[in-house]
Amino acid sequence: MFLFKRISIGLFIWLAAADLFAQIQIKDPYFILKAKGDDPLFTTYAASLQRSRFFADKAYFMNYFTPDQPVSYSSQYAGIFTVIWKINNIVIDQTRDFYRPPAVIASFPDMAVLNYSPFEGLAVQETFFVYSSGAAVIDLRIHNRSSREFRIDLFPVLYLPDASLQIVGFSEKDHGYLFTHHEPLTRPFSNLYKNRDYPTQFRNLLCCNESLDSYGAYNGCRLQDFYFAAKRASKVQFYVKKLNEVKKGFKRLLALQKSMVLKPGQSKHIRFVRGVQDARKPLAQMRTDVHDALKVNLQTFVDQNLALFKHIPRLKLNRSEKMVYLGAFNLVRQCMLPPRGKTKFNYYVFSRNPIWGWGHGHQVMHESLSMLSYVFVDAKSAQQSQRIYMEQQYPDGLIPYRVGPRGPQVYPHNGQGTTSAPFFSWTNWEIYRVSKDRVFLRDAYRAGAKYVRYLERERDRNKDGMFEWGPYGIIENVRDGWNVVFQLFSEGQDEGRDISHDLDDLDLTCQVANEMRYLSLMAKELGDEAGQREWEQKFKRTAELINRYMFDAQDRFYYHINMYDHSFRFEGQSLKRQEIIGFLPMWAMVATKKQAKALLEHLTNPNTFWRKYGIPTLSAADPDYSPFVDGCCHWNGPVWLLWDYMVFRGLQNYGYTKLASRVKDKMMLAVTTQLKKNHRFWESYSADFPVQESPPNYIWDSIMARVLIDCYGNNANR
Repeated sequence: MFLFKRISIGLFIWLAAADLFAQIQIKDPYFILKAKGDDPLFTTYAASLQRSRFFADKAYFMNYFTPDQPVSYSSQYAGIFTVIWKINNIVIDQTRDFYRPPAVIASFPDMAVLNYSPFEGLAVQETFFVYSSGAAVIDLRIHNRSSREFRIDLFPVLYLPDASLQIVGFSEKDHGYLFTHHEPLTRPFSNLYKNRDYPTQFRNLLCCNESLDSYGAYNGCRLQDFYFAAKRASKVQFYVKKLNEVKKGFKRLLALQKSMVLKPGQSKHIRFVRGVQDARKPLAQMRTDVHDALKVNLQTFVDQNLALFKHIPRLKLNRSEKMVYLGAFNLVRQCMLPPRGKTKFNYYVFSRNPIWGWGHGHQVMHESLSMLSYVFVDAKSAQQSQRIYMEQQYPDGLIPYRVGPRGPQVYPHNGQGTTSAPFFSWTNWEIYRVSKDRVFLRDAYRAGAKYVRYLERERDRNKDGMFEWGPYGIIENVRDGWNVVFQLFSEGQDEGRDISHDLDDLDLTCQVANEMRYLSLMAKELGDEAGQREWEQKFKRTAELINRYMFDAQDRFYYHINMYDHSFRFEGQSLKRQEIIGFLPMWAMVATKKQAKALLEHLTNPNTFWRKYGIPTLSAADPDYSPFVDGCCHWNGPVWLLWDYMVFRGLQNYGYTKLASRVKDKMMLAVTTQLKKNHRFWESYSADFPVQESPPNYIWDSIMARVLIDCYGNNANR
């Protein structure tokens, strides 16, 4: 009996050790990518919805593709987190020197699993995991496959080039460095708000799950300068065992040192965690978060991610399409945050990394078109996001421009509240088609009907059955900045004179018609025959008005019109400027077959809309066309994927499936060109050039997953 117990205990210890060194397993082959550095892989990671917070939230961008850098993880203004290798006294701090370069085996919203060999015979699986908004993990599983012994020093590093890392001290208890850093509220696209509790002082802990051999802090101007600290260039023949063990002061770079010897066939599992929190919060809170991250079983979280994505359509895609498809789902999922403040529902921000002011605010209906993709990942969560609009809808039916934790935001102008482009019922119907939740459909129908009745009262001032944007139309209509028609008399200045409230606007009228069409579908599904008849009749009347007044028989194209005389002129200026909205009548199923066919002549003309990287917002033949994307909110030329998706859907509506597929190809080229270069999604894309600047990691690019589902859905294995 005693012998049996000893054998059993020994077997248990062996099994535990085997599990400790076991590789992370991706048990569903659909998610195995093996992405190389030049593959179109999205590489930003943020904590899952359940372990995320709004303030002091840190997401990370993974760089595994730059040859003269290590594999690294950077968070805006919070530094670069990486591990530098030293093997048998050879410092290997650039992936170009790896025996086998990094390949990303799998990528999820909160984690990436990589394989590489820093030295011949040494196999490494590195898992990066954003455990929470305040704790990020680098987990290394190292195996010596060679016949030689390796002496290995691992240097987990936190680098912040502006020298704002202030060392608090080295903690033996935590096996790590305690330090602080400062972050400004200034952001490239819009600053964070001073009066909304954004922290600027942060407490940090860089630590290991085992005792360390040394630690150090340095002031090199570049991350690469740490090479000299690790190597000690003046004594290259001597095996240096210690860093400088600085315990105070301002530094640019902090490092820990973990040393080991791996004999042939031996393995080692080691984990490093970077913790960060608002410095006003208790240190114990961060310690708990970090220590939990040091102990968690990563396989559990990999399996949870696989379970999360188990319902997405299993499309048969090529290599690039698969990476865009999964990356689009990752993007939208990681933008979701848990309920707080004045909402009891989960909500989204436009981006988790980088964070900028207006992108870190509230939901807007056109960004919520991301739910058309997200519903395939988590239908309940997509419904919750839409329920915020119902929760914060005004009694008169107004859906505010923005909704979320701070409550409704209507940005009143000339005494009237502001709404947004009405994509509400369309989005809700598409969610219902997946969720089959009739309670949600019923509530969405009531809110959507109430909203359209508001638009009928407040956005049709002359009661001609066509619609005008509100007094603050330049934000209602989604343009935000310069637009060739709405700011016709502004001499090129952003947010100058906005005439959109003096026009019967083609885009808004098509959007309202589209809402009416989907309300009729909802009413039919709910058995509301009177409602179905009402919305069908309203849709038919609105469609007739659009085709009678807004379609120009000479140009064979749709335009805005003067609301006062229904002409194509306003104050002596022509309104006949060809914008992407001219194709919305196909999306809203308003155009006749003859009119739709006429639109194709414009769409497929390479001198107007048929550009290399997609369908631009303004015809390339227009004198104000600009294909240059040098910031946010540009309308007169760049490609906005949401609007290209509407062109794509319009083509499908009228049976032009092959042409729709070619639009998909252009959108894919725009996205993959950028993902291959910089591994980010972008707010907008240049129609003509691969070089651009705009807000990165924008949530609505997740529409690419829906484009692929709509294009290839019939080949899905579900």
